Amino acid sequence: MIRHGRSAALAAALAAAFLAAPAALAADVTDIGFVDQAALSALPNFQNANKQLTAYGEGLRRQYTGRAKGASQSQQSALMQEFQGKMADKQRQLFGPLFGKAQVAIASIASSKNLTVIVDKRIVVFGGTDITQNVRDLLSSPGDPVPPVSSPPPSSVGYVDQSAIDAVPKIKAVQDDFVKFKAGEDKTAQSRMRDAKTDADRTAVLKDYQKTLGDKSDQTIKPLVEQTRNAISGVARKKNLTLVIDRGNIIYGGQDITADVTAALK
Repeated sequence: MIRHGRSAALAAALAAAFLAAPAALAADVTDIGFVDQAALSALPNFQNANKQLTAYGEGLRRQYTGRAKGASQSQQSALMQEFQGKMADKQRQLFGPLFGKAQVAIASIASSKNLTVIVDKRIVVFGGTDITQNVRDLLSSPGDPVPPVSSPPPSSVGYVDQSAIDAVPKIKAVQDDFVKFKAGEDKTAQSRMRDAKTDADRTAVLKDYQKTLGDKSDQTIKPLVEQTRNAISGVARKKNLTLVIDRGNIIYGGQDITADVTAALK
């Protein structure tokens, strides 16, 4: 029932402010394309790389399991970090070149279709130009894709890096305060749950816990979300942007307004 760390409510509230964009891309925005990245990952080269990574991970796991026997907790923690580091290195080795080729292919197709920005299909409900099959065909053809001669023209789509906005001092301070407050409420709720005698008592504890966190969120997080939304909207208006989305959904092109937004929030 109780989780420590940054709360799901906090993450969702701040994400709502950062994604200052409609759920669907407008049909009259003709310079936006999208790619189904899951379809690209189904290509033979990606599937083969995934099999190699899985096999490597299984062998490495057996090796580290043997080394962890009889190890102290601190030694096991060090072994786990070493294992994760080697897995990350292998993943970069296998997928780095493939991702690089895919990025070039996407840029090439976007240029040929006069698209200024390519986003992930997951955020598209309506509109946009699907270039998934074009990219698949280019990646499946002999030789490496050729990058476009020119960079994309200025786009009406902007994006923000949520991790950079999270690091703004006043936002981080609110996050840390909420996490600390929640940790205290977690302990109180867990203690009350242990003492609860009936289902009705447990339900009452849960309701009190949720209300307390909700009230704290309204007092501290809600104003911050509004400030963040206003900062993003203000920057978007100055730059004549029609859409602002999270950086994780941008595949190609777009205008990075993170620095402008973080400056407005300081």
